[in-house]
Amino acid sequence: MAELSETAEIEDPETSEGITAADWLDAASQEPDELEVDEYDIISAPNDWNVSTIVNFIESGAVKIPPFQRNYVWDIKRASKLIESLLLGLPVPQVFLFEEARNSFLVIDGQQRLLSLFFFCKGRFPKPGSRAAVRTLLGSGAGKGLQSDALDDDELFEDFRLRLAKSATGKVNRFNLKRYTELDDFKTTLDLRTIRNVVVKQAHPADGSAVFEIFSRLNTGGVNLAQQEIRASLYHSQLMSEMLDLNSYAPWRKVLGIEQPDTHMRDSEIILRSLALARNLDSYKGSMAAFVNQFCVDAQRFSSEQVDSAIQDFKTFLSVAGKVDADSFRRLSKFSGVLFESFFAAWARNGRPRLQHNALSRAIKTVRDDPRFANTLQEGSTKPDKVRSRVNLATEQLNMAAS
Repeated sequence: MAELSETAEIEDPETSEGITAADWLDAASQEPDELEVDEYDIISAPNDWNVSTIVNFIESGAVKIPPFQRNYVWDIKRASKLIESLLLGLPVPQVFLFEEARNSFLVIDGQQRLLSLFFFCKGRFPKPGSRAAVRTLLGSGAGKGLQSDALDDDELFEDFRLRLAKSATGKVNRFNLKRYTELDDFKTTLDLRTIRNVVVKQAHPADGSAVFEIFSRLNTGGVNLAQQEIRASLYHSQLMSEMLDLNSYAPWRKVLGIEQPDTHMRDSEIILRSLALARNLDSYKGSMAAFVNQFCVDAQRFSSEQVDSAIQDFKTFLSVAGKVDADSFRRLSKFSGVLFESFFAAWARNGRPRLQHNALSRAIKTVRDDPRFANTLQEGSTKPDKVRSRVNLATEQLNMAAS
């Protein structure tokens, strides 16, 4: 019955978040996990910032476009229509910002609009093939925004001239092909136009835990974000940065059986879950999403030594796990993230024993084929008792493999 239940899950192409299921990852590792939402005291304050202020705030880094959000996707015609609306005094949708600290705001909703303004006022527009590189650059510069030397790169950007259609009578739009610097008196008009922004801040509890839920519910972009994409946008830390680099580590890609990182960051989420379970399994209760989020918050206080230790543990485990039989971590022909995280957590929590890859391969297959393991993959596979059961099964076999 366990196999039939899991097969039924795989036939569903989307999760509850509207994210298409990954064809390389088994269903149990993608089971939707709802956050337990507490009651929050949230302060929201509307502000009307003019365009000049917004551009300055983005340039200084006070307003941050989280670098792991989706790429800037608007084309130049759509961006031009936004600029035209402001020039004509037409209303534009408000944006939402989260105040993470004094003079530090994360864009929750509205990055396409804000970046369109920034790019136009800087006179440069990202080329279609450069969007991923531009997204990365938005997070560089020691807390600053996109720097001028990057904007000057002709491989990434082109000149931004407004692209506006003719009227129904064939009259040329007076702003068509204009740069920001060529708007004459309308340049000041644009600078002083205001956009309503709503700044939200968590007053209680004072742990910042609401930010994930606020981002998830207020982000109204055209494509849904997976939970790991939101985490990567919100929980900045040395561990998060190095974990994202680790996701491209060749031995890890080999274990996963896919060359390129997953679009929705499900592969990096497996790393994060593995590290969280290895460190904090005893405190796991409630939902996996909340558990991993708390680990991300804790990681923001990790020392460099703690980060290095966590990353090195993962690489050390991969030095053996990368040599096991190719199908060891696979169930129903798909990679089992929950099987991998169970063995990593068991290994790390039990003294990091030295293992031969043949012995590890046998241990993994024994657990994988155990009916008790299959039973933990039924609906509710992230419940604490099921997670602990998987780690305990892995521990039993690792002890035998190391003896």
